[in-house]
Amino acid sequence: MTAILGISAFYHDAAAALVVDGRIVAAAQEERFSRRKHDAEFPQQAVDYCLEAAGLGPEDLDYVGFYDKPLLKFERLLESYLAYAPAGFRSFLHTMPSWLRQKLHLPRELARGLGHRYRRRYVFAEHHESHAASAFFPSPFDEAAILTLDGVGEWATASFGRGRGNRITLTHELHFPHSLGLLYSAFTYFCGFRVNSGEHKLMGLAPYGEPKYVDLILDKLVDLKPDGSFRMDMRYFGYCDGLTMTSRAFERLFGGPPRSPEGPLTEREMDLAASVQAVTEEIMLRAARHVHRQTGMRNLCLAGGVALNCVGNGRILREGPFENLWIQPAAGDAGGALGVALFIWHQLLDRPREPQPADRQQGSLLGPSCDVQQVRQFLDATGAEYRYLESDDELCQVVADQLAEGKVVGWFSGRMEFGPRALGARSILADPRPAGMQSQINLKVKFRESFRPFGPAVLAERAGEYFELADGTASPYMLLVAPVAAGQRVEARDEAPRRGLDKLHACRSTVPAVTHVDGSARVQTVDARHGRLRRLLECFEARTGCPVLVNTSFNVRGEPIVCTPAEAYRCFQETGIDVLVLERFVLEKKSPAASHRSRVGTSRFGQG
Repeated sequence: MTAILGISAFYHDAAAALVVDGRIVAAAQEERFSRRKHDAEFPQQAVDYCLEAAGLGPEDLDYVGFYDKPLLKFERLLESYLAYAPAGFRSFLHTMPSWLRQKLHLPRELARGLGHRYRRRYVFAEHHESHAASAFFPSPFDEAAILTLDGVGEWATASFGRGRGNRITLTHELHFPHSLGLLYSAFTYFCGFRVNSGEHKLMGLAPYGEPKYVDLILDKLVDLKPDGSFRMDMRYFGYCDGLTMTSRAFERLFGGPPRSPEGPLTEREMDLAASVQAVTEEIMLRAARHVHRQTGMRNLCLAGGVALNCVGNGRILREGPFENLWIQPAAGDAGGALGVALFIWHQLLDRPREPQPADRQQGSLLGPSCDVQQVRQFLDATGAEYRYLESDDELCQVVADQLAEGKVVGWFSGRMEFGPRALGARSILADPRPAGMQSQINLKVKFRESFRPFGPAVLAERAGEYFELADGTASPYMLLVAPVAAGQRVEARDEAPRRGLDKLHACRSTVPAVTHVDGSARVQTVDARHGRLRRLLECFEARTGCPVLVNTSFNVRGEPIVCTPAEAYRCFQETGIDVLVLERFVLEKKSPAASHRSRVGTSRFGQG
């Protein structure tokens, strides 16, 4: 037996993943345990969970891999500060303490996190190598082109190459400071959202605006080449020599200072979001076409934070030259932990790889779960009233009826998802047909901006009836956006054109709660790997004729997705969720007044 632990930490989205004899046994982000969103510290609890899932201790590991080369990244930082000196001195003073205290001493930090019980070698892969490995090795392809796009690793901000059998080869890179991820983050910052966590908000805001600034961006900010490579005019950006993403020149170009984080959204922000989204999609498409010309491959694998831009992914699939596309569900830094573990197994140890028809990611359901006894003990300790249903069929029939009555359901089932998307293990579910359901969940359950869209979970074999997906196209990880099918669209009549956030109130389809204002949806196709969620969709379809549900993450704004029954119960009590399902236990609110603040404690892996 060969056990390999992969770790990502100290920059963004710390995570751990465990691979045993080539099989992905467990993977999780630290934020789910620590309850600090995008937690970047050493993933102690994620490591402990992965080892516990395999029944191993640190001394049983054969290899520990880290997803990054810290000395190479430090070289880039020093060279950048010298190149921009003395302008970057404040940023230098802000950054150096953490490097001198921690990041330059990773073997020591890793050894400490493993209780000094692991005494074998550490393997440090390059950042984009880890991304590429996470994209190709779990994919269903024997050979594929690989494209990685993110903010920055050591020096690389994008790379491409090939994967064949059990090996990957990266042949081309784009280098810092020219970065599609950082360009998008600059606009995220300027529009008042938090960098490294608000990019999905910018993508959701884009359809409310008009791409008025595309020409200005391509004329002033980005010199874009036909192959998708580009250079950025750094006079407009602050991330090389300052503490902000954009400069005063950027403010002058776009008519004033950045929006304050809680300030009102104006048409400027909507138009900026639409414009940078359009530029991003164009860069992604040009890069994909160039990679196809260079590699001649039929299949493409994507990873890196930009691969979470599901609108761009959908355009690559629909308009690009590749026949098949597979995207790592944990495409950001967290996925690097899995990538380095698989890289060690296949590339360094030269172990064979056998692709599977779906993929080797196991639905990305790789996190902790709770058994019936643990859930019952927790509920009894809280004094909660509940029903226990003996079978999945009975459970799904009951919950389908509640969903059809317009109730919002918190759904806690099986192993937690690895990656940023809720895939039916830690989800909030609802009927997509009522026009007001999107706003109801955003404002009364999620406590977040009303413009934010929700994704549909749809039975895989019925997806083509509701969304413009080619026959056989699977989107099990909610990483593709597709237009709503023509037969499901509703055309507005005798209505003046709406602008800005007023677009939210127009009904566009038979499933309005999952239809964005541009008539698109971020689709999750549900098949056998999704277990109980699939059975629920079948029951909901039998009850209503609709094979679609709203599926959004089980959390409130600013918090990570729930991990334990206690966290799910607290979210249920403090929000407008009507029904809570913990495995086969069902809890219902008798009235709004029954909601109260829970003071339930949690332990690491789900027991009360």
